[in-house]
Amino acid sequence: QLQLAESGGGLVQPGGSLRLSCAVSGGSLARYAIAWFRQAHGKEREVIACISRVGKIIPYSDSAKGRFTISRDNTKNAVFLQMNSLKPEDAAVYFCAAVEARFGDYCPGFVDAFDYWGKGTRVTVSS
Repeated sequence: QLQLAESGGGLVQPGGSLRLSCAVSGGSLARYAIAWFRQAHGKEREVIACISRVGKIIPYSDSAKGRFTISRDNTKNAVFLQMNSLKPEDAAVYFCAAVEARFGDYCPGFVDAFDYWGKGTRVTVSS
């Protein structure tokens, strides 16, 4: 059973940066497409970006484009989300999710496509 664990969240001032990590265990990361989602209080879970099994990146969130970068290191079984120029509206619980990808560039952008989820890490952006 694949397991995912997010870390790196916390309190940051507007304009600051955070790097989130998603540690994957129970399987080889190389078989999976991974996405980062976030869910703000009272709102639906939204996709930020997906990185395919072969490293193709699909940035789904317009609000995150140019500020957030997804990356993966299969040798470390980890996926990362570098977040720069953070805004108060970026405050949310951030989740990573995985789906086994038959095709190398498969990288969906919706919640129901993913089979495995972490428990989330909270990001607070406030001065």
